[in-house]
Amino acid sequence: MKILSVLLILILVAIFIKSIFFSFRAQSAHDYAETGPLFVLQEHLSGSILSEGVIYGPTGKVTNSFVAQMTGAWDGNTGTLTEKFRYSNGVEQNRKWFLTAGPNSTFTATADDIVGVARGVISGSTASLSYKITLPKDAGGYTLNATDWMYLTENGVIMNKSEMRMFGIKVAELVATMRPDTVGGDQEK
Repeated sequence: MKILSVLLILILVAIFIKSIFFSFRAQSAHDYAETGPLFVLQEHLSGSILSEGVIYGPTGKVTNSFVAQMTGAWDGNTGTLTEKFRYSNGVEQNRKWFLTAGPNSTFTATADDIVGVARGVISGSTASLSYKITLPKDAGGYTLNATDWMYLTENGVIMNKSEMRMFGIKVAELVATMRPDTVGGDQEK
Protein backbone atom coordinates (compact mmCIF):
# COMPACT_ATOMS: atom_id res chain seq x y z
CA MET A 1 0.00 0.00 0.00
CA LYS A 2 2.86 2.38 0.85
CA ILE A 3 4.53 1.69 -2.52
CA LEU A 4 1.26 2.42 -4.32
CA SER A 5 0.94 5.76 -2.50
CA VAL A 6 4.51 6.75 -3.39
CA LEU A 7 3.94 5.69 -7.00
CA LEU A 8 0.76 7.79 -7.19
CA ILE A 9 2.58 10.83 -5.77
CA LEU A 10 5.41 10.39 -8.30
CA ILE A 11 2.92 10.18 -11.16
CA LEU A 12 1.16 13.35 -10.00
CA VAL A 13 4.49 15.18 -9.66
CA ALA A 14 5.49 14.04 -13.17
CA ILE A 15 2.18 15.29 -14.60
CA PHE A 16 2.64 18.64 -12.84
CA ILE A 17 6.23 19.01 -14.10
CA LYS A 18 5.16 18.13 -17.64
CA SER A 19 2.34 20.68 -17.58
CA ILE A 20 4.65 23.46 -16.38
CA PHE A 21 7.88 22.77 -18.26
CA PHE A 22 6.95 20.73 -21.35
CA SER A 23 3.68 22.14 -22.62
CA PHE A 24 1.94 25.22 -24.01
CA ARG A 25 2.35 26.95 -20.63
CA ALA A 26 6.13 26.54 -20.76
CA GLN A 27 6.49 29.29 -23.39
CA SER A 28 7.86 32.67 -22.46
CA ALA A 29 8.14 35.94 -24.33
CA HIS A 30 11.92 35.52 -24.28
CA ASP A 31 11.58 32.39 -26.47
CA TYR A 32 10.40 34.58 -29.37
CA ALA A 33 12.52 37.71 -28.91
CA GLU A 34 14.59 37.07 -32.04
CA THR A 35 11.73 35.96 -34.30
CA GLY A 36 10.24 38.02 -37.09
CA PRO A 37 8.26 39.64 -38.55
CA LEU A 38 7.71 41.95 -35.59
CA PHE A 39 4.23 41.94 -34.05
CA VAL A 40 2.94 45.52 -33.78
CA LEU A 41 -0.43 45.82 -32.01
CA GLN A 42 -1.44 49.03 -33.76
CA GLU A 43 -0.67 47.50 -37.15
CA HIS A 44 -1.71 43.87 -36.84
CA LEU A 45 -4.85 44.38 -34.73
CA SER A 46 -6.17 47.18 -36.90
CA GLY A 47 -8.85 47.44 -39.56
CA SER A 48 -11.18 44.63 -40.59
CA ILE A 49 -10.00 41.17 -39.49
CA LEU A 50 -11.59 37.81 -40.27
CA SER A 51 -11.08 35.01 -37.74
CA GLU A 52 -12.00 31.35 -38.05
CA GLY A 53 -11.38 28.78 -35.37
CA VAL A 54 -12.25 25.72 -33.39
CA ILE A 55 -12.75 25.15 -29.67
CA TYR A 56 -11.69 21.92 -28.01
CA GLY A 57 -13.21 20.65 -24.78
CA PRO A 58 -11.38 19.00 -21.87
CA THR A 59 -11.20 15.63 -23.65
CA GLY A 60 -9.49 17.14 -26.71
CA LYS A 61 -12.53 16.81 -28.98
CA VAL A 62 -13.84 19.78 -30.97
CA THR A 63 -16.90 21.15 -29.19
CA ASN A 64 -17.60 24.16 -31.42
CA SER A 65 -16.24 26.19 -34.30
CA PHE A 66 -16.69 29.84 -35.16
CA VAL A 67 -16.29 32.64 -37.65
CA ALA A 68 -15.65 36.09 -36.22
CA GLN A 69 -15.53 39.51 -37.79
CA MET A 70 -13.20 41.82 -35.88
CA THR A 71 -12.50 45.52 -36.26
CA GLY A 72 -9.47 47.15 -34.70
CA ALA A 73 -9.17 50.93 -34.29
CA TRP A 74 -6.31 52.84 -32.67
CA ASP A 75 -5.61 56.35 -31.45
CA GLY A 76 -1.96 56.38 -30.48
CA ASN A 77 -1.37 53.79 -27.77
CA THR A 78 -5.04 53.09 -27.05
CA GLY A 79 -7.31 51.01 -29.20
CA THR A 80 -10.36 48.83 -29.43
CA LEU A 81 -10.92 45.44 -30.97
CA THR A 82 -14.61 44.77 -31.61
CA GLU A 83 -15.44 41.09 -32.13
CA LYS A 84 -18.64 39.55 -33.54
CA PHE A 85 -18.65 35.75 -33.23
CA ARG A 86 -20.98 33.31 -34.91
CA TYR A 87 -20.58 29.78 -33.53
CA SER A 88 -21.47 26.51 -35.29
CA ASN A 89 -24.17 25.86 -32.66
CA GLY A 90 -25.99 29.04 -33.76
CA VAL A 91 -24.94 31.22 -30.81
CA GLU A 92 -23.76 34.74 -31.57
CA GLN A 93 -21.50 36.70 -29.23
CA ASN A 94 -20.12 40.24 -29.22
CA ARG A 95 -17.07 41.41 -27.29
CA LYS A 96 -15.16 44.67 -27.31
CA TRP A 97 -11.59 44.74 -26.06
CA PHE A 98 -10.07 48.01 -24.86
CA LEU A 99 -6.32 47.84 -25.44
CA THR A 100 -3.49 50.02 -24.16
CA ALA A 101 0.09 49.67 -25.39
CA GLY A 102 2.47 50.17 -22.47
CA PRO A 103 6.21 50.49 -21.90
CA ASN A 104 8.76 47.78 -22.66
CA SER A 105 6.57 45.89 -25.15
CA THR A 106 3.76 45.35 -22.65
CA PHE A 107 0.06 45.98 -23.10
CA THR A 108 -3.15 45.70 -21.11
CA ALA A 109 -6.69 44.87 -22.14
CA THR A 110 -10.16 44.90 -20.63
CA ALA A 111 -13.57 43.67 -21.80
CA ASP A 112 -16.98 43.12 -20.19
CA ASP A 113 -16.39 39.39 -19.60
CA ILE A 114 -12.81 39.82 -18.37
CA VAL A 115 -12.19 39.93 -14.62
CA GLY A 116 -9.82 42.79 -13.82
CA VAL A 117 -7.14 43.64 -16.36
CA ALA A 118 -5.57 41.29 -18.89
CA ARG A 119 -1.80 41.64 -19.13
CA GLY A 120 0.17 41.10 -22.30
CA VAL A 121 3.69 41.07 -23.69
CA ILE A 122 4.89 41.47 -27.26
CA SER A 123 8.10 39.73 -28.25
CA GLY A 124 9.36 39.29 -31.78
CA SER A 125 6.57 37.84 -33.89
CA THR A 126 4.37 37.00 -30.90
CA ALA A 127 1.96 38.59 -28.47
CA SER A 128 0.77 36.80 -25.36
CA LEU A 129 -2.06 37.75 -23.04
CA SER A 130 -3.10 36.32 -19.64
CA TYR A 131 -6.46 37.00 -18.03
CA LYS A 132 -9.50 35.64 -16.22
CA ILE A 133 -12.66 35.29 -18.31
CA THR A 134 -16.19 34.67 -17.06
CA LEU A 135 -18.22 32.43 -19.36
CA PRO A 136 -21.84 33.30 -20.22
CA LYS A 137 -24.51 31.82 -17.93
CA ASP A 138 -25.63 29.34 -20.63
CA ALA A 139 -22.04 28.02 -20.72
CA GLY A 140 -21.91 27.57 -16.95
CA GLY A 141 -20.89 31.07 -15.85
CA TYR A 142 -17.51 29.78 -14.64
CA THR A 143 -14.47 32.03 -14.36
CA LEU A 144 -11.46 30.53 -16.15
CA ASN A 145 -7.79 31.45 -16.31
CA ALA A 146 -6.90 32.06 -19.96
CA THR A 147 -3.59 32.31 -21.77
CA ASP A 148 -3.56 33.52 -25.38
CA TRP A 149 -0.60 33.37 -27.73
CA MET A 150 -0.77 35.07 -31.11
CA TYR A 151 1.91 34.14 -33.63
CA LEU A 152 2.37 36.46 -36.63
CA THR A 153 3.28 34.56 -39.80
CA GLU A 154 5.35 35.85 -42.70
CA ASN A 155 2.25 36.60 -44.82
CA GLY A 156 0.51 38.63 -42.09
CA VAL A 157 -1.86 35.92 -40.84
CA ILE A 158 -2.00 35.57 -37.06
CA MET A 159 -2.27 32.07 -35.61
CA ASN A 160 -3.99 32.25 -32.22
CA LYS A 161 -3.87 29.50 -29.61
CA SER A 162 -5.55 29.86 -26.23
CA GLU A 163 -5.86 27.61 -23.22
CA MET A 164 -8.49 28.02 -20.54
CA ARG A 165 -7.97 26.41 -17.15
CA MET A 166 -9.96 25.95 -13.97
CA PHE A 167 -8.11 24.97 -10.79
CA GLY A 168 -5.03 24.43 -12.97
CA ILE A 169 -6.75 21.84 -15.18
CA LYS A 170 -7.17 22.57 -18.89
CA VAL A 171 -10.89 22.69 -19.67
CA ALA A 172 -10.83 24.27 -23.13
CA GLU A 173 -8.49 25.17 -25.94
CA LEU A 174 -9.00 27.46 -28.91
CA VAL A 175 -7.08 27.50 -32.19
CA ALA A 176 -7.87 30.22 -34.72
CA THR A 177 -6.57 32.23 -37.63
CA MET A 178 -6.84 36.00 -37.82
CA ARG A 179 -6.20 37.68 -41.16
CA PRO A 180 -6.93 41.01 -42.77
CA ASP A 181 -10.42 40.90 -44.27
CA THR A 182 -9.92 42.44 -47.68
CA VAL A 183 -13.53 41.73 -48.71
CA GLY A 184 -15.02 43.98 -46.06
CA GLY A 185 -16.42 41.88 -43.25
CA ASP A 186 -19.30 40.00 -44.87
CA GLN A 187 -19.63 36.75 -42.86
CA GLU A 188 -22.41 35.40 -45.06
CA LYS A 189 -20.09 34.23 -47.86
